Amino acid sequence: MRVGVVGGGCGGQHIDALVPTGVRPSAEVAVNAVVELSRNAFDAVVMDLDGVVTDTASLHEMAWKRMFDEFLAARATDQGEEHRPFENDDYRRFVDGMPRIDGAKGFLVSRGITLPDKEIRSLAMQKDSDFQDLLDKEGARILPGTVSLLTALRREGFRTAIVSASRNCSNVLDRAGLTDFFDASVDGLIAADLGLPGKPDPAVYLEAAGRLRASPERSVVVEDALAGVEAGRRGGFGLVVGVDRAGHGQELRDHGADVIVPDLAGVDVTPRRPTDRSAP
Repeated sequence: MRVGVVGGGCGGQHIDALVPTGVRPSAEVAVNAVVELSRNAFDAVVMDLDGVVTDTASLHEMAWKRMFDEFLAARATDQGEEHRPFENDDYRRFVDGMPRIDGAKGFLVSRGITLPDKEIRSLAMQKDSDFQDLLDKEGARILPGTVSLLTALRREGFRTAIVSASRNCSNVLDRAGLTDFFDASVDGLIAADLGLPGKPDPAVYLEAAGRLRASPERSVVVEDALAGVEAGRRGGFGLVVGVDRAGHGQELRDHGADVIVPDLAGVDVTPRRPTDRSAP
């Protein structure tokens, strides 16, 4: 695996760093990186869906904001509660990449609000309804670099899986025409059936690697959520790539990402040498 940083912290110089398998990149080569993956180092790539493969993260954020802003505006102010509108920072810190119930609870607690579980489930269901409305109107836009990377991974024999806290994962993949690019999927429905805890627990990523018959050490996680990169690090994955489209790369680094790319166009796949073609 080669990691190259363009326009890094050395006066805009180009920095190349050869990083052997199992050795994590240093901070000097972590941000705005160009990552090259080889079957010589890895067998599988496990990707988050929303915000990595498709632009549906923006729809999730809009749905959360619509639901919470209406809830906060209608709720009588109580001592210790904060009712300012839902913001992007709230999305990244409390709900991005999390199961709906966990995300709703986390946000409410951050505002000093305690609700019965039944009411929290009702809010989560309203958020899902709002998301479905937005998905019907906006569709599932494929993010830059996605198809070229998935095609290259297929060509070089990588096994691939998609992971999502959403229960709409299959629907989104179908709408985007990407279902056939993935060998396995672990979404919110599967996680609930198996009783798997949500991110930042690594359970969903470990389940995905297991379905690909790949060890975590020989697998790459690609994530845009703070909880997601933390899950990849906790799970002992060989490389955790953080996708930063909004200038929050250092936060992704702080939560466990080894390298930061602006989008999937920053991840290249290098052909195996002829002597490597016998690898499984």
